[in-house]
Amino acid sequence: MIAADKLTRTFGNIRKKSAVDAISFEVDRGEVFGFLGHNGAGKTTMVRMLTGQLRPTSGRGTVCGFDIVRQRNHIYPRIGVVFDQQNLYPRMSGLENLRFFADLFGAPVGRAEALLDLVGLKNRAQDRVKTYSNGMKQRLLIARALLNRPQVLFLDEPSRGLDPTSAREVRTVIQELAGEGVTVFLTTHIMEEADMLCSRVAFIREGRLVALDTPERFKLQYGRKQALVRLRPESATSGEMDTVEISIEKPEDAARLTDWIQQGRVETIHSLEASLEEVFIRLAGKPEE
Repeated sequence: MIAADKLTRTFGNIRKKSAVDAISFEVDRGEVFGFLGHNGAGKTTMVRMLTGQLRPTSGRGTVCGFDIVRQRNHIYPRIGVVFDQQNLYPRMSGLENLRFFADLFGAPVGRAEALLDLVGLKNRAQDRVKTYSNGMKQRLLIARALLNRPQVLFLDEPSRGLDPTSAREVRTVIQELAGEGVTVFLTTHIMEEADMLCSRVAFIREGRLVALDTPERFKLQYGRKQALVRLRPESATSGEMDTVEISIEKPEDAARLTDWIQQGRVETIHSLEASLEEVFIRLAGKPEE
């Protein structure tokens, strides 16, 4: 559904700087693909190129099989875009916002009501958007991006500035859309969000692709094959709990764990696999000052 072949975008006339530097990847139908990087790493520039808003300096890209430069007009009806700025009409209700854009897209009026239900705003449909929380506005933006039944949905930092509850609601909507076969291109610097949502993630640093794989493979590759076992005291009077680090590959440690379980001493077991955030910092480093 999305293909980038050495896509590059430079800015500046004298001292040229590459915001995106020869990046290549492909995204399948129904996949949630994470494009991850620090602020200023080139995430938004990539989205702007793929959605036909910014012409690449070099390289080639396609969305839904159409060239992002020569066939932009064929791409627009097939995509939805949610940028990190909440550009809604605050004095209009949520329903009025959607009906206005439905008219622009030539979408049926009933589509607006159905989408408000999808994103959990049906009960606030008649309220002015200026009374909405950030999370509600973000869900309304997603609903607006779905008016034309897009095959590909581009989400640029969809959880930025949201509280944990609102962020969870937005993620739930994204998961439901992917389950229905919508391809989602997600940019974020929130590693927990990417780990929860994405089937594959690309790490970007200073406009360059430094790694691409599934979150699971990244964590297994860079994690430690060990576990922390928290043990209850052998007797009620023998003091505090012990924490023991064991290998998950050594037979002798497996035997120790079995004995502790049979004795009823195991309180908790925690894997020491790396988090996606730890892997990202290791591969993409810290942001430039």
